[in-house]
Amino acid sequence: MTIARTLNLAEAPVDTAMSAGGKYIFVLTDKGTVLVYTPDGKLNDTIPVDKSVDSIKAGPREEILLLVSSKSKTVQVAVLEFIQEIDISGSPFRGTADAPVTIALFTDFQCPYCARILPLLNQVLERNKGKVKLVFKNFPLSTHQFARKAAAAALAAGRQGKFWELHDRLFQNYNRLNDQVVQEQAQQLGLDMQKFEKDMNDPQITQVINQDYQDGLKAGVRGTPTIFVNGSLLRNTSHDGFQAAIDKELEKRGKK
Repeated sequence: MTIARTLNLAEAPVDTAMSAGGKYIFVLTDKGTVLVYTPDGKLNDTIPVDKSVDSIKAGPREEILLLVSSKSKTVQVAVLEFIQEIDISGSPFRGTADAPVTIALFTDFQCPYCARILPLLNQVLERNKGKVKLVFKNFPLSTHQFARKAAAAALAAGRQGKFWELHDRLFQNYNRLNDQVVQEQAQQLGLDMQKFEKDMNDPQITQVINQDYQDGLKAGVRGTPTIFVNGSLLRNTSHDGFQAAIDKELEKRGKK
């Protein structure tokens, strides 16, 4: 047997559980709290629970935790909301810079689902003018051979003030992206092609893409599109789902 990690607690543990995806370790203590740890042993959060709770079980989804009380003969289904801290400094965005609600979108230029969700995102921005900022984050999937190069192209266009213009054109051609298509779209935008090609190969742009990808992994992103509203994972990506999440954040901040 090998001990991979030891959690040193200030309170006596009563029960433990691991979340469905293995991202969190829950420890019920004798003080009526559930300590939330990451697998590397970092304390992520502390959740107060009723002191009658004497055991816990992880649910079928990452955010579900069952609180069991043999004394009161109850099982409570707790839905946890994990807020991710996503670095959006310097990332391209649409909307108002100081908007109270930030939608962070992890996306891939060859992803058909990412292409299809764009009209909906535009509707959400239009409906919530001044209240929402949409931030672009790169998450090129290894299964899409041209996604990383397309990401570099969009960021290179951004250095000439044309990020979103090329972004939209690339998604319009998501299913046929190659070097020629990128060149054609960039030329049609009137970009300085010599500068564009040089910037595409700039190590700083490569670093931005790599950092976005690492930010995504840290936040639990596994596929695209993955969307966070003020750091909270959006599971219902319908128009109503977006609006409910936005309204909830506005209400929290007294902006509704």
